Amino acid sequence: MADVKAIAEELVNLTVKEVTELKTILKDEYGIEPAAAAVAVAGPAAGAGAGDAAAEKSSFDVNLKDAGASKLQVIKAVKTALGLGLKEAKELVDGAPSVIQKDVDKAAAEALKKTLEEAGATVELQ
Repeated sequence: MADVKAIAEELVNLTVKEVTELKTILKDEYGIEPAAAAVAVAGPAAGAGAGDAAAEKSSFDVNLKDAGASKLQVIKAVKTALGLGLKEAKELVDGAPSVIQKDVDKAAAEALKKTLEEAGATVELQ
């Protein structure tokens, strides 16, 4: 049997390119299609230089401020976007204001924000 902890550690350390390749393999060879916004990539720390870091922020936290009037739609959006179970998604939405995802790249953060706002939530990127 595979060492699950070792697999988890390897997944956490994948680069963006490797995550994309993994997604393709899972889809093409096994018929598993992971949600695009659910992939949180923990890349190497950005510490090239103080000027580069100040120029543009490279990782964002997605904060759910309020679920809004259509709470059920927001729960469904969180469940789908993050690949969570219904209970976990409901707990995240019920806990608002809260951080939904931490340290995600700009494109993924904006995509998740758009998805949640379309469902009726108030979302902020930090």
